[in-house]
Parts: sequence; C-alpha cells; structure tokens
Amino acid sequence: MNNVIIKDNAFLRQFETTINGHLAKIEYSSQERKVFLTKLVVPEEVDQEGFKEDFIKSVLNHIQEQNLRVVPTSPQIAGFLRKNRQYKEMLPVGIRI
Repeated sequence: MNNVIIKDNAFLRQFETTINGHLAKIEYSSQERKVFLTKLVVPEEVDQEGFKEDFIKSVLNHIQEQNLRVVPTSPQIAGFLRKNRQYKEMLPVGIRI
C-alpha cells in the first residue's frame, strides 16, 4: 500500500482517509506557517501492515508541498520522524525530536 489519498478537512482540522470503510485521521492545528500534528487515530479494524506509515508519509508530503513546517506533538508521529530522517528539514528551527 503506497500513496494514501488524503483529504484536508479544514473545518474539523484533520487530515482524513477512508480504508476498508473506516475513517483514519490525523488531527492538527496550524499557526504561523507551522502545522502541529496532534493526534493519530486509526480504527482497530484497520490492521494492514504499514498503513500508519503510509498515511503519515502522505500527510507529510501534502504539508511539504505547501512549504509549511511540521511540529509533531503526537508521540506516534514524532517516532515516525525519528525513524525517517528525510523529513527532518520540515521541522522548524530549534525543534528537535
């Protein structure tokens, strides 16, 4: 599974995708050209190998295309960024994970 199709639901401030009829989402807030990724919610029914990583990658790529910075406040997303250093340049100056 690659390239998850995401929707930016600005009203609810979350990136969303549907998988097997279930909604997965990453909640966020934004401030001064930074996107704070606050919570990753993947339904228990979704147990596909690698789905979370593909979902996070799709959201980060979407944010990167908009030339925004990302601040991971969710432990799962921060852990993903620690393992995938290619996204390190998306962090604002002074933010370390």
